[in-house]
Amino acid sequence: MEKKLYIGSLSYSTTEDSLRDLFSQAGTVDSVAVIIDKISGRSKGFGFVEMSTEEEAEKAIEMFNGKELDGRKIVVNEARPMRKSF
Repeated sequence: MEKKLYIGSLSYSTTEDSLRDLFSQAGTVDSVAVIIDKISGRSKGFGFVEMSTEEEAEKAIEMFNGKELDGRKIVVNEARPMRKSF
């Protein structure tokens, strides 16, 4: 079962490739997405990483939550389902 992680407090210079490189240290990375603002074309400062297994996702949280990446301490935790807005 795959596990999606929320990655917050990203530097605007952080790329999907740099996230993939970092998180691959914890296991197999299935997908990476840095969320981009449609108007400015700039990162919104957060993204998502999908790990192959629950164990790898837990390892990634332990390894990288609070770790510095591109000059910012990142937040890593389990992604929650998106809420509908009305």
